[in-house]
Amino acid sequence: MITRHFIDVPTDSGFRRVHYRQAGSGPPLLMVHQSPRSSKEYEELMQKWAKHFTCIAPDTPGFGQSAPLKGIPEIDAFADALIELLDALGIAKCAGYGFHSGGIILVTAVKRNPERFTTLAIGGYAIWSQDEMELFDQKYLPEFHPSSYGEHLTWLWNRILEQTWFFPWFATEDKFRLTVAHDDPDRVDAVIREMLDAGNAYQAGYGAVLRAPRDIPDIDADIPPCLISAYDGDPLQDHIDRLGELPPTWSAQKVASPAEHQQVSLDHLVVANTPDIESLNETKNAGFIHVKTDEFDGLLHWKGDRGSDILRLNVPGKAWANIADDNILHIELPGHGLSDNWRHEPPTNWSGWQAVIDNCIMQFETKDIQFPEMPIGDPGKLYPDLIPDRFGHYLQTAWQIARAQQMFEPWYMADKDHEIAIDQVHLEPTVLATKHRDLLNARCARQYHQALQSR
Repeated sequence: MITRHFIDVPTDSGFRRVHYRQAGSGPPLLMVHQSPRSSKEYEELMQKWAKHFTCIAPDTPGFGQSAPLKGIPEIDAFADALIELLDALGIAKCAGYGFHSGGIILVTAVKRNPERFTTLAIGGYAIWSQDEMELFDQKYLPEFHPSSYGEHLTWLWNRILEQTWFFPWFATEDKFRLTVAHDDPDRVDAVIREMLDAGNAYQAGYGAVLRAPRDIPDIDADIPPCLISAYDGDPLQDHIDRLGELPPTWSAQKVASPAEHQQVSLDHLVVANTPDIESLNETKNAGFIHVKTDEFDGLLHWKGDRGSDILRLNVPGKAWANIADDNILHIELPGHGLSDNWRHEPPTNWSGWQAVIDNCIMQFETKDIQFPEMPIGDPGKLYPDLIPDRFGHYLQTAWQIARAQQMFEPWYMADKDHEIAIDQVHLEPTVLATKHRDLLNARCARQYHQALQSR
């Protein structure tokens, strides 16, 4: 099973919160994702490799649920952030796996701290030409900020979709076409959500990787072994030929498929003499608990005071993204925020939800439940389906709902009788962006609302 955790990494000015996924037991394997993704992209691979390693996949700074680094950091700062994370987790030495930009960060970390790693496996290592660097510098990383009416979402949908058609994504010419083109809305949506989480922080993380020097360690460098491989269809496969002379313990190869890349990487990683670990550190005021009932089996996100006597439930369609320090324990029920969804169709009767809450009460040893205020309106109209579609219309639908919620109650009754006082702060694009993500993540708000009504 994959578990999820937060840890507060000490910095010069306090702490930097990092979110990480964990699976398996035995030797630690640090898995660094590509940009602009998060550790979620490694869930399937973690399940496969958990029989060999304690797989640890952090969200790199500014991506997923991890706080960004300050200023405009360069690649060394991202590499050092990995070492700081290992220190906070209590890991003296580990193996490492990274794909694309994750590999760049890992290689940089190994060059700066070779004693912290036993071996590396890298999926595609970019060696850009000067012309390519100039091309990327022009358009590849525009700033990404929410706009009042959701115009940024139209750009985002097309940018993420077409990056599977062309590389770089904006070079819409036949010579830049990729062989892995698709128009699967669910695959596009997975990346869209991670870009929405990162916001403009994606520019810092991705930019540091693109600007990073590509100097392969000297052939006589005292450095751990490394395997670099790239499969057919990977735009970085041709870069294998650009690597030049490698250290004796380094090698590179072209393979036919993603499955073969994973297999040769695993074969390389398992032979390293990496010491086992027993447990990892995590923060005390936020995290995830595993809840299992007849209808639900997954992780629920919580924040606040774990020792509180009060367990506060989220409002239908809302998450606990930002809460005050009120000495109360807050939890996101299934299908909301960062919590997992129901296995099958969410229950509309209260008994299914109560079973989940009872499990939480038992684990947290709380005494009182604080129920949410009920939103006004018909749940069938309040929460329309926001299923990803081929053209990304669901993104705009959710944004327009988030705006209308600040003007009318219920939002779908846009007339004088249902006007509410407008707080301009809640119409700020950054505030709307949080509400928008809450709606996208509220996969069963309608059923939760109906269940609360039947309680």
